[in-house]
Amino acid sequence: MARDLDRPRRVHRTDWMALLSGTLFVVLGILIVTRSITDPLVLVSLVVVGLGFSGLVAIVARVIRGK
Repeated sequence: MARDLDRPRRVHRTDWMALLSGTLFVVLGILIVTRSITDPLVLVSLVVVGLGFSGLVAIVARVIRGK
């Protein structure tokens, strides 16, 4: 099948909340596996602060985009 070369490419907008939240959980998973974080209170506080930061970045990005 031949692709239509005149058709413009569709560009997806970056979902900053999902990107930063996923990065947060990957980093926290690595820190837990390597035993760098052993205190549950530190872990919970990092999750809350990280998700708050992700939400703030997502809101600012949406305001800048104008949607």
